[in-house]
Amino acid sequence: MAYFDAASAAPLHPVARQALLASLDEGWADPARLYREGRRARLLLDAAREAAAEAVGCRADELVFTPSGTRAVHSGVAGALAGRRRVGRHLIVSAVEHSSVLHAAEELERDGGTVTRVPVDRAGAVDAGVFAAALGDGTALACLQSANHEVGTEQPVTEAAEACRAAGVPLLVDAAQSLGWGKVPGGWSLLTASAHKWGGPSGVGLLVVRKGVRFAPQGAADERESGRAPGFENLPAIVAAAASLRAVRAEAAQEAARLRELTERIRARVPGLVPDVEVVGDPVRRLPGIVTFSCLYVDGEALLHELDRAGFSVSSGSSCTSSTLTPSHVLKAMGVLTEGNVRVSLPPGTPGEDVERFLEVLPGAVAAVRERLGAPAAAESAPETGADLVVDTLGRRCPIPVIELAKVIGDVPVGGTVRVLSDDEAARLDIPAWCEMRGQEYVGEEPAERGTAFLVRRSG
Repeated sequence: MAYFDAASAAPLHPVARQALLASLDEGWADPARLYREGRRARLLLDAAREAAAEAVGCRADELVFTPSGTRAVHSGVAGALAGRRRVGRHLIVSAVEHSSVLHAAEELERDGGTVTRVPVDRAGAVDAGVFAAALGDGTALACLQSANHEVGTEQPVTEAAEACRAAGVPLLVDAAQSLGWGKVPGGWSLLTASAHKWGGPSGVGLLVVRKGVRFAPQGAADERESGRAPGFENLPAIVAAAASLRAVRAEAAQEAARLRELTERIRARVPGLVPDVEVVGDPVRRLPGIVTFSCLYVDGEALLHELDRAGFSVSSGSSCTSSTLTPSHVLKAMGVLTEGNVRVSLPPGTPGEDVERFLEVLPGAVAAVRERLGAPAAAESAPETGADLVVDTLGRRCPIPVIELAKVIGDVPVGGTVRVLSDDEAARLDIPAWCEMRGQEYVGEEPAERGTAFLVRRSG
């Protein structure tokens, strides 16, 4: 098996395993106690904090360990908003933030606050000027990820931090995907991360709050981790997390160059191997190990199972996966094709032979799924005459609406229209994306007795 889903969870680094086993013997006691075993545990905790702070680029007393990256985000957002409640209750986020950030934003809205969701371009990046323009007198906090978890696009954190500093607004950076590759640049105010993204054990997050940032921890008071992460520290996991972060950083430069070459190989060759594919994400400003593409006329879940049977573990932001019935919010915000989405995220150490084997297997896997779904063959020449068509796909989920559209587009004349009736939310994204990929004109949508009518005019 080839594991290609490191963006979800990277395999445990050998150094993390060694540190975890060693600290199970040495770090089981309460680090808050003054007896010998407690002092030994405190030394391990302090050393782990120093190592993590050095990797982040902050002071040790600015960093606390949390039970997860999600908890770090929720605690960071809530504490920063509470600390600046006199300024206002306005929060800025990008439209492609991790769900933990967006859930925190929704919580603020439910409590009467306001949220500005800054849009992104087709590559998944925010415009630094648009982000800066969203800042106002009542803005309490701004959030911007360092790099996107689904498509790998890096965000203009340095420029956003400069704008936030000028406006007197703290910037929280979710660095979960990027921290293993290097320090986050810029004058950010708060930072969060999660150890299982860089090869550490799950159940360890980082929350950094710079000195001078107004911060009021929420929830019941606790004496541990500066009151920002209540509960007994999972010391063996913390020690392993810090040790693995230091280890992956030592290998980062060499491994980044190697993985970037492998993902560039996938980006360049997949469109030639598989017809009707859109490679998404910024081709240059991206993380080294992530490449994402979407295949027309493909059920995302079926394709993942097909690749799994062939020996490849990949992920998907498709709306057709068992984990969600709605399109990926990232792909939706980018305005790209959501159906048949595949995210390949290579862990450090991935051999080039595995990538070559993936490229050999992929065309057959996509073809098999398309055949089962009855996807159309290559487009036929346009007839000179014909009538407008209505395609009823009500009650059928992606990619069926697009498949049925592709089947009949050749039956209408150039300038004629096809009305696709659908009640699938993904159709609102995938039909316009199909039109852009196939050179057809997307006219828009109209209300229908049931669902929505999506109008497509044949261009050629």
